Parts: sequence; structure tokens; C-alpha cells
Amino acid sequence: MITIAMAAVIDAGQKRVWRALTDPEERVAWDERVLALVDLPSGYPASGQHLRWRYRLGSVQLIMHERPIEVCAEERLRANLQIGSMRYEQTYGLQAETGGGAATRLAMRVVASNSIPLVGSEIDRFDVREMAASHVDVTLRSLQKWCVDHP
Repeated sequence: MITIAMAAVIDAGQKRVWRALTDPEERVAWDERVLALVDLPSGYPASGQHLRWRYRLGSVQLIMHERPIEVCAEERLRANLQIGSMRYEQTYGLQAETGGGAATRLAMRVVASNSIPLVGSEIDRFDVREMAASHVDVTLRSLQKWCVDHP
């Protein structure tokens, strides 16, 4: 398994960061890879639900399946995701920064298998690691910018 973990400090409170992570309209606005929500179960986010998003992977549009497996409001969101043949677990952890002010430390961790099967081939662990690291980096930077620009 490949594990990538990074964190960013966002100049916004935990409630604001949580809303950006869990409000489908905001997610489509800050994450350029997420094109639209296909369906939304009532009470999202809750463990055991199944969401589907239209998702852009490079120049290809696919359906991303998201299944929350642990939800602790404003603190932790862990979900299994599937995009085509890629499957991974993604965890967000939110924590108020110490020292006063309204800043949140957002940690993100992705755990993926060592390879991704393709028709007649596979994506090896080095490319999977690079894809996962890029995914985490882009997500944190986009979310950070969104929360600061849209308080």
C-alpha cells in the first residue's frame, strides 16, 4: 500500500473548512476536477452513504464513487473513493491551530494500492505514488485558497 499524508494551515475556522469539504456546491466550486454531483443522499455526510460525482481525470470524464466510512463533524472525514479502476481511502483531519486566531490545520491522507489495473497493463507503484501525491497537494492548495477567498 502507498500512503501519502500532507497538511496545510488554512486561515479560516474549522466550521468554514468543514463546510467547504461537505457542501456539494462548494466542492464543485473549489475542486476543478469535480464537475458536478450526480446524486446526493439526504443527511450527507454520514457513514455508509454512497455519492456519485462527475469527475475529470486529465481529459477524461468519469464517475467518482464516494462512500464515507467515518464522519466526525468538523474534525474528521474518512471515505473510500473509486474513480474508474482506481480505489483509495481518503481521510481529512481538521484541528484548530493553537495561538489564537481562526486558523485550521487540515491534514489529508490517501492510502492506495501499489498498482492500478488497466486493460492489458497496470500503473506501477511509482506512478501511483506520484498521482496520489499530486492529488493531495492540489486538493489542499485549492481548498486553502477557496476558504481564504470565500470566508
